[in-house]
Amino acid sequence: MVKKQRKINLIASSYYSRKDVQNVIYEFCKNRETIPNFNNEFFGKRPDILDYPEDIMSLVKKGATSFHCSEEIWDDPLKIDTNMNVEQYNQIRTGWDFLIDIDSQYLDYSKLAAEMIIKALKYNGVENFGIKFSGSKGFHLIVPWEAFPEEVYGIKTKDMFPEWPRAIAGYIDSLIHDKLSERIVSMSSPDKEHEFDMIYIPTGEIAVESNITTFICENCKTKLVSMLPIKSKRKIMRCNVCSTKMEKIKEEPAFFSVSNKDNSKKSPEKFSKKIRISDLVDSVDIILVAPRHLFRAPYSLHEKTALCSAVLSPEEIENFVPSDADPLKITLKNFYPKVEKEEAKKLLLNALDWVEKKQEKVKKYDGREIDLSGVKISENMFPQTILKILEGSKSDGRKRALGILVAFFSSLDLPRDYMEEKISEWNKKNYQPLKEGYIKSQIDWALKNKRLPPNYDKPIYRELGVLSQTDGFKNPINFTIREILRQKSKSSKGKINK
Repeated sequence: MVKKQRKINLIASSYYSRKDVQNVIYEFCKNRETIPNFNNEFFGKRPDILDYPEDIMSLVKKGATSFHCSEEIWDDPLKIDTNMNVEQYNQIRTGWDFLIDIDSQYLDYSKLAAEMIIKALKYNGVENFGIKFSGSKGFHLIVPWEAFPEEVYGIKTKDMFPEWPRAIAGYIDSLIHDKLSERIVSMSSPDKEHEFDMIYIPTGEIAVESNITTFICENCKTKLVSMLPIKSKRKIMRCNVCSTKMEKIKEEPAFFSVSNKDNSKKSPEKFSKKIRISDLVDSVDIILVAPRHLFRAPYSLHEKTALCSAVLSPEEIENFVPSDADPLKITLKNFYPKVEKEEAKKLLLNALDWVEKKQEKVKKYDGREIDLSGVKISENMFPQTILKILEGSKSDGRKRALGILVAFFSSLDLPRDYMEEKISEWNKKNYQPLKEGYIKSQIDWALKNKRLPPNYDKPIYRELGVLSQTDGFKNPINFTIREILRQKSKSSKGKINK
């Protein structure tokens, strides 16, 4: 461990001293939170930024080995405060990039995922994007903020982080998941349709069939022994001493565990449990974004591999090998491409439509159809939480409160004029009324895209200071449903008694 630490520190000192490396990292990290990592032992304080390219080398001299930055773009990252609410974050956020973080134990599977995600982006009209090696076994793809529209359905796109990036990630995952699974099955077990016979689990880790291949350099006679997946397209190896193409002189099957490198040419049974290929189809993960999520900056080093997060072109993915990211030999490229205005609009709209269709599959009101005929809904049927919101906002949180109200009213199929009247009354009580145009757009959106208000376990109610312990339900709508059913029951009994 100490030896590895010395290696990364030695490489970092030499590598980050390059002015071109300092500049490419600095330029990308402008207006982003940028935090140094000190050999995976601890991160620097947050929030922080790079004031100058030279700051990188100053931090390296203090022990920094890599640099991580935010997907969110800020007016001034140093204004960020963990005590801020959503509204305050929105005020200082100027935008966000859509970033897909592909994570897998297997580089070849990450390659497949990257290739399919690129096709999905292009299918949705996105031609300009960046891609880079993570430094270990994955890839990062980025669609710049400038490719997205400023507003959708009257809502500012910059304010919808992380909800809308998550929607896009989920939509893309839905496009590629089944096909990716098929490709993994084909790649891992070309002769079997449903089962990969040579998979075993030692202490929870997967063992896979591979080839142990021996290469030799005809120039300097250096030998190299490598484990390659059975269907690997990697047929050419270069000598790490003189860079001459190496000749394959021996190849034989083996079984190995990714975690502990155990292998056996004759006794795969040493691995305790055989598993089906279905356990591998989800071995590629698209990591979802979260507020203030950080990712490795382009050309930053990776502590475990001592490789750099190198930028690639789509054409380079298939034949990429980790040694191509050797920091001592790397040529720098731009990770942040120029984009056409609103070229990602179709992608965003399709993702939002996908989310709505997915939500429609959930049965309304816990599966019970509600007949509102003959029932007059009044405020005494509203839960205390909604009544507290209707008292008006005395501080920040008006837009979030409005979102809850329109979701609540539209879920009950209340008439538009009723919604407008109640929300207008609420808006006048606010410490500062919202613009009528914004309210109208929110009502339009809610009526076209009906959804339930958030459940009570979501933090939004506590943040707004309106959560009532007397409601006793999972969702505000459930209280009103109960009151509606009670009233209908009373009406039915009244008719029977007559």
